[in-house]
Amino acid sequence: MQTGRIPLRGSTMTSPKLLAVITLAIISILAIPVIIPHINHTGLIYHIILHIASVIIAVFLTCISVIAYRRDGGARLFFMMAGFAILVLVEFLYLFYSTVNIEAILIPIVNIELSHVILLGMLTMFGIGVLKVNR
Repeated sequence: MQTGRIPLRGSTMTSPKLLAVITLAIISILAIPVIIPHINHTGLIYHIILHIASVIIAVFLTCISVIAYRRDGGARLFFMMAGFAILVLVEFLYLFYSTVNIEAILIPIVNIELSHVILLGMLTMFGIGVLKVNR
């Protein structure tokens, strides 16, 4: 992880500060609907904390890739940015799968896990971003 300044139009926020802000924001947002109702379930709360940590990392990587794309542009950075953005969606689905049966709410007709389909999309974006040849 880079510790230098993140070029965001005159902003002096470093990567560790950005990670701290994202961490505090996500924990604040998820405290009431996700963390507090399950605080007494010792086995489940560790599982939820693991997913929240994954969400924090995914959001941080998405922010960093958005900043890199805005700075340099290019199709490779766009596809990597899209892959990280899809990773955020997948991590939120995994978080809510562990607390609520969201699959039964979203797709009761299709007998597949939605998160696996989205994960395939994320891997596709990463693959395109890595394998794209600049001419």
